[in-house]
Amino acid sequence: MKHIIKTERYLLRPIVDQDIDFIHEALSDPTVTKHYGVHFNIIEETKEQMIWYSNLINEKSGIWWCIEDLALKELVGAGGYNDLVKEIGKAEIGFWVLPNYWGQGVMQECFPAIVDYGLNALGLSRIEGFVESNNDACKRAMSKTNFVLEDTFEEFDKRKQARVQIDLYSIEKKG
Repeated sequence: MKHIIKTERYLLRPIVDQDIDFIHEALSDPTVTKHYGVHFNIIEETKEQMIWYSNLINEKSGIWWCIEDLALKELVGAGGYNDLVKEIGKAEIGFWVLPNYWGQGVMQECFPAIVDYGLNALGLSRIEGFVESNNDACKRAMSKTNFVLEDTFEEFDKRKQARVQIDLYSIEKKG
């Protein structure tokens, strides 16, 4: 299977339909979705997300991976790209980790591997990350991976029914 990323402790493989229970577990957890654009209360709603993941690959507009802990043989999170525009070499990056695995270095190890895959295997020249301004953990992960804060803006979040501050981070391929 192509699009596999392996780090010292984790295997990242494309999300497939059989991952629906795991995706639902994560994206129905309010602590995971607090700063995330979607939240699903029932598994039927999660089917829309699974279609979205599949469409990313089919339309060549991105790819998302499940993150598996190699020692535990458990899925612990997900990350990937969407809004990929090959003609200009740009995509948006995103990620989440189940709360039981917070603080264990999952993203510290996996996030740079996802960035490297984007810049090299996918040929991206620019990766953008949109982060709610009050999501300190995500902002730290972006900074540790050499993303630069470019801008802050406000937008209306329909799910929260409120205006939220968004920080735009980016990294560009050197050379």
